[in-house]
Amino acid sequence: MPKQVILAAHFPGVNNTTVWSDPASGSQIDFSSFVHLARTAERGKFDFLFLAEGLRLREQRGRIHDLDVVGRPDTLTVLAALAAVTTHLGLAGTLNTTFREPYELARQLASLDHLSGGRAAWNVVTTSDAFTGENFRRGGYLDRALRYERAAEFVRTARELWESWPAEAIVGDRDGGRYIAEASPGAFAHRGDQFDIAGHFTVPRSPQVHPVILQAGDSPDGREFAVSSADAIFSRHGTLEAGQEFYRDVKARLARYGRQPDDLKIIPGVTFVLGETDAEAQERAHHIRRQQVSPQTAILLLEQLWNRDLSGYDPEGPLPAEDPDVSGDAISRGRAGMHPDPVDTARQWRALAEEKGLGIRDLIIEVTGRQSFVGTAQQVAERMNHFVQSDAADGFILVPHLTPGGLDEFVDQVVPLLQERGVFRADYTGTTLRDHLGLGPARPVTEAGAM
Repeated sequence: MPKQVILAAHFPGVNNTTVWSDPASGSQIDFSSFVHLARTAERGKFDFLFLAEGLRLREQRGRIHDLDVVGRPDTLTVLAALAAVTTHLGLAGTLNTTFREPYELARQLASLDHLSGGRAAWNVVTTSDAFTGENFRRGGYLDRALRYERAAEFVRTARELWESWPAEAIVGDRDGGRYIAEASPGAFAHRGDQFDIAGHFTVPRSPQVHPVILQAGDSPDGREFAVSSADAIFSRHGTLEAGQEFYRDVKARLARYGRQPDDLKIIPGVTFVLGETDAEAQERAHHIRRQQVSPQTAILLLEQLWNRDLSGYDPEGPLPAEDPDVSGDAISRGRAGMHPDPVDTARQWRALAEEKGLGIRDLIIEVTGRQSFVGTAQQVAERMNHFVQSDAADGFILVPHLTPGGLDEFVDQVVPLLQERGVFRADYTGTTLRDHLGLGPARPVTEAGAM
């Protein structure tokens, strides 16, 4: 029997890939945009909707990076509202462990799981970014080396809180009043290096007990954190070969935590462009990439590698002759570094630009990624299914370039083809997100791995 394809829809946060300037683009913050994307995903029988998070607006050369989509309502607030206008779609949010506390977040997620009937998911992320930390009381207090240590203890503490109500401690009605079947529900005490808390958790066990845990990370520490603590990992590998290597590596790590390969789903984020013919799709993809990387955006993205003011450079001209500045503070703030060795990356970019005759803008378009699946609906369905059946992924998180209507044509054209192949559901068969993803019951915290 072929593997079933997991599909999720991504409503991005702060980013430079959404073509917000396109006339077909709608509001990034109006609730109707979230409703449209969520209902489209549910109409397509998707597993879940995924919201990113931006805790501070990015800056470059001391100014707000206003070529990005900027500003977003609070993730949990949006997901709670979406729970009221959807019935089956999972609701996943990116929520940071560095600037929150376990009791507060565990309570919010358990509440969302109750409100949605068991559809909540948490994408666990970390940061050691002092710039973002300036928005929070403790500031940039966390040493980078401790970020996964804190995250692992944070998740474990949240699990302890979710389990603190025994399964039999049910709130019910008796003699016209309310009662609790367990004398002291919700009691907890956690003593650790990062958290020292005790008390009573206020939310009874939710339908999933533990909301589904997602994690986005590709570093060795990130992979280990995912296999010890997560139900799914959000990766960014776009080629079949890279996906298969990542898939093999991550799945092989599960055994030492007493887990099976199916216990952790690998779901890369991907983009798509459809056309009536392959040539039309390729032309559309080229146009979209040039919308995503305007001349101004090309210079700003180049500055992030060179760490220099390059505002005087011609976007259609050659790359700078001098090497990136690795001696000073980063010119860009609020964005994760993507290049461990800027000087070596610059050397590679120069070689590529010379080989293909590329100016700055075309070079940035070339090196900052391209649409993952481009072609007719038939071609896209075939390639996606091939990735899953070839163990390069268990499914995909689709990142449309338009909000909120960018998912519509995929649901109308590609989903029916996947259903015809028998690799995607024709209708929901369960009620919780764990049901959708083919995950078993949540592991008790005593069985969950620790880094």
